[in-house]
Amino acid sequence: MLIETVAGVRRLYAVDEAAAGLGLFVGQKAADALALVPELFSDEADPAGDAAALEALCDWTVRFSPAVAVCAPDSLFLDIEGVSHLWSGEDALLDDLVMRLDRDGVPVRAAIADTAGAAWALSHYGPARGIAPPGAHGPLLDRLPVAALRLEAGDAAQLARLGLIRVGRLTDQPRAALARRFGRALTLRLDQALGMAGEALSFRRPPTPWVHRLAFAEPISVIDDLCRVARDVAEALCARLEAKGLGARRFTFGYHRLDGQAAYRTVGLSRSGREASRIARLVAPKLEDIDPGFGIEAVTLFAEGVQALTEAQDGLESAGRLPAEASLAALVDRLTNRLGDDHVWRAEPYASHVPERTVSRKPALEGGAAGEWDPDRPRPLRLFARPEPITALAEIPDNPPRQFNWRGRLHRVVRAEGPERIGEEWWRRPIEAVGPTRVRDYYRVEDDTGARYWLFRAGLYGAGEPRWFLHGLFG
Repeated sequence: MLIETVAGVRRLYAVDEAAAGLGLFVGQKAADALALVPELFSDEADPAGDAAALEALCDWTVRFSPAVAVCAPDSLFLDIEGVSHLWSGEDALLDDLVMRLDRDGVPVRAAIADTAGAAWALSHYGPARGIAPPGAHGPLLDRLPVAALRLEAGDAAQLARLGLIRVGRLTDQPRAALARRFGRALTLRLDQALGMAGEALSFRRPPTPWVHRLAFAEPISVIDDLCRVARDVAEALCARLEAKGLGARRFTFGYHRLDGQAAYRTVGLSRSGREASRIARLVAPKLEDIDPGFGIEAVTLFAEGVQALTEAQDGLESAGRLPAEASLAALVDRLTNRLGDDHVWRAEPYASHVPERTVSRKPALEGGAAGEWDPDRPRPLRLFARPEPITALAEIPDNPPRQFNWRGRLHRVVRAEGPERIGEEWWRRPIEAVGPTRVRDYYRVEDDTGARYWLFRAGLYGAGEPRWFLHGLFG
């Protein structure tokens, strides 16, 4: 028995079958329970620890379904539509799930039904393991107590006092009268269990029908085997995608260990694809740091960002070699998966006259925008994310610098163009933050070594002391 403190009162948080057989129940005052059963063994409840353990179990069950939702405090929903064939049927899937949990010492009751509400009801108040035939869960629910509808404890107790003990008695009652007496929640739960109303579940991973699983007769642990099964599972899933004329942008491999832990590795593609050998090559370097523990017993592969993939006919002149576009896509994919999404991108013009805001980052192979940079206002090939302060010597008020010192080195200016005056975007700042000190005068200068720089003076003479900065290099 577990005890928790609620509003300063010690109450029963959970009871086992033996305690329930003695008449104890969840929510009962601990003092009353101890008065009835003085020899009762109890411990402190840990709701946060229970929630963390349930979430860990949710992540573990991903090997059985890509769509798993937590139903606090003690349940999980698995959407197995479209994946039961990987176990040769629902019976084998349920047997495997229950066997593994029993082996690890996790007590479990499980049921399969057409609706989430019916599955919850049958697993909690029906047999310890059961499968409702398709479309036949209604008669099975009729024999269960009304608490099987996931009602509030007060509503279930009030229904029992009125003689409405079984779910079947509720289905015979007028819905309007039930709703007036007990609220919309009762009729909604009843309709959800019977499949007459939908129910939104919050899945830990976005549900997708594009998943494949391989289980092994003997655990594997060698890196060569991990790479080989990555290719095998990719070929199986890509064959399904090809049959439907589809491709995917992301592929997530899950390596499931004997101890219940799982390691996930994701491969992203710049464009939708379904070439299994290419996907396997991209994930291979990411498998080297996987700790197999006592062995990997299964591998799963999820495809995300699935969309139609149009095949293109290559010309005869391209036989034996990849088109330039495909070669570029392969290079971008290798760089992205090795360096990360944030390190491979394409610069695109953005409508702003402030230099550091004229560039936006876009995916490397995404189609370009119609806009372009103004050719009459050349910008440096390399623009610093933050302008670097320098010291400069210049004639006032608007002449370019004669020399400047940057990173401890003196540069003598032999040619200069400017100024190009750029003001702050006043509409993006409070009005008190706009003024002469926010004005920049930019100069393109060349030093005596032939290097070209982009400098600016922040502020105007006569309105404080202007400061000089280096903002970019022209190459």
